[in-house]
Amino acid sequence: MEQTRVKSGTIRIIGYDEEEKILEIVFQQGGTYRYFGVPKDIYDKFIKSESAYGEYHNRRIKNRYRHEKTA
Repeated sequence: MEQTRVKSGTIRIIGYDEEEKILEIVFQQGGTYRYFGVPKDIYDKFIKSESAYGEYHNRRIKNRYRHEKTA
């Protein structure tokens, strides 16, 4: 899984496995979540949202994809 450290008040690391369509998010306040069935275009837009990672997560990812807390 490719992981990218980002500058955000809410998100520390964003990872994506294109083959499995798994998006992994490590939050600043703790907690790592995996979201399943996330299309690559959603990941691409998310990683490019730079100044609004938390907002993009809330609008386009949270509660839209099956997920699990892994840490």
